[in-house]
Formats: sequence, C-alpha cells, structure tokens
Amino acid sequence: MKIILLGPPGCGKGTQAKSLMEKYRIPQISTGDILRSAVSDQTPLGIKAKGFMDNGELVPDDLVVQIVEKRLKEPDCSRGFILDGFPRTVGQAESLEKSGVLLDAAISIEVPDDEIMKRLAGRRTCRKCSAMYHIMFDPPEKEGICDKCQSELYQRVDDKEETVKNRLIVYRNQTEPLIEWYSSKNKLHTIKGTGSIKEIFNNITEVIDSI
Repeated sequence: MKIILLGPPGCGKGTQAKSLMEKYRIPQISTGDILRSAVSDQTPLGIKAKGFMDNGELVPDDLVVQIVEKRLKEPDCSRGFILDGFPRTVGQAESLEKSGVLLDAAISIEVPDDEIMKRLAGRRTCRKCSAMYHIMFDPPEKEGICDKCQSELYQRVDDKEETVKNRLIVYRNQTEPLIEWYSSKNKLHTIKGTGSIKEIFNNITEVIDSI
C-alpha cells in the first residue's frame, strides 16, 4: 500500500496520516522530517542537502528524490507507506516514478479556501512544547496559555492571513498540475475534506480498502 496524501495547507493531511498509520501499521513519510534526519545524521546525501539549506535555497528535486528513495528502502516501509508533502510538483512525481517508486493511489483532500483560512488563522502554537490549539475548534482551557506546560501560545507567521493566502496561491500553482498528472494515470481519488475527522477518515479508508 503506497499512497500520497495531497491537499492544501490546513486540510488535515497530518491528522489523517496519523490515524492511517495506526490502522494500517505503515509509516508516514514526511520530506521535511527526512531531510532534517539526513542532515542530523550527516549522511552523504544529508551533507549535500545541508549546503543548499544553509544558503536558503531549495534542495534540488533529484537530491530530494534520492533521499526519499533511500528512506523508502528501510524495513518499516516493506508493507507500504504514506507520503506527506512529497511529491509537490509534476517534476518530482516523474523523478520518483523513474526511480522505481510506483504509488497505488494519490488521495486529494479538498477543502474550500475560505475554510482553510478559518482553520489556519485560528491556530495557536505553544512556544515551549509546540502543542497545537485552535481558538474555535480546540481552544485551550485558559486563553493564550498551553494546557500542557502553561507556556504562552502564539500565532505562527505562516498561519497569519496574508501568509496563508500566499501559501494557497503557491499550492494551487504547484499542485493542480500534479493532481491532473495523477488523474491521467488513473491514480487520483478525491475526498471531501469538510465534515468530522472521523467522516473524512472513513472516506479515505474506503478508497484505500478498494485498491
């Protein structure tokens, strides 16, 4: 079972991936986590990636694919995996396919932009333990204070309204061609990303179980 979760920032990919990991006992593969781990472990690929990251540059597609490909060969991926955050572009998807990694399905979680704005603009993060809250959907017991460690909550820069708008523009520009690409290969499955977390999860598992 090799799948990718697609969807705009704030659509719930991370939440759903965690539940899917528990149900199917396969790992969630986050490109950001892989890159940070490779850099921390000072692997040859990680050292190359660090050079780009230290210069504030994007890590080239071919290098990211090599790092992801290496991670997917580890034993915990033998039964499958969930890709989260990669590929982001058609070029990355083509490179992944050329490397021999063939996905069973691309599941796109679709949420209207106004709902995304509401979700992300209301997020608050703990400065100390990084716990996440939402002023509407999951507020802390005391406004502005983390329930877990009593530290201050703040709004991340990438959750501010202007930033969210820009993130959505980038996502639409990058991902719409990717969605069309997976659709042309009959791998795309679209899931409505509004409703309860359980409803969305059930819809995703119906797709996976039918593959």
